[in-house]
Amino acid sequence: MLSNTYRNVELFRFDDQTRVVFIFVNEELQIIVPPNGDWRFLDATEL
Repeated sequence: MLSNTYRNVELFRFDDQTRVVFIFVNEELQIIVPPNGDWRFLDATEL
């Protein structure tokens, strides 16, 4: 989970078909950015 401290972004992935950006921090999916740009934190219950 992200916190108020700085964390390294380990990886990001762009899906060409859905045009969604996935941002991974410490090997865990943390942020999803859909094509409209309204980014959101991933809720652990979505997994």
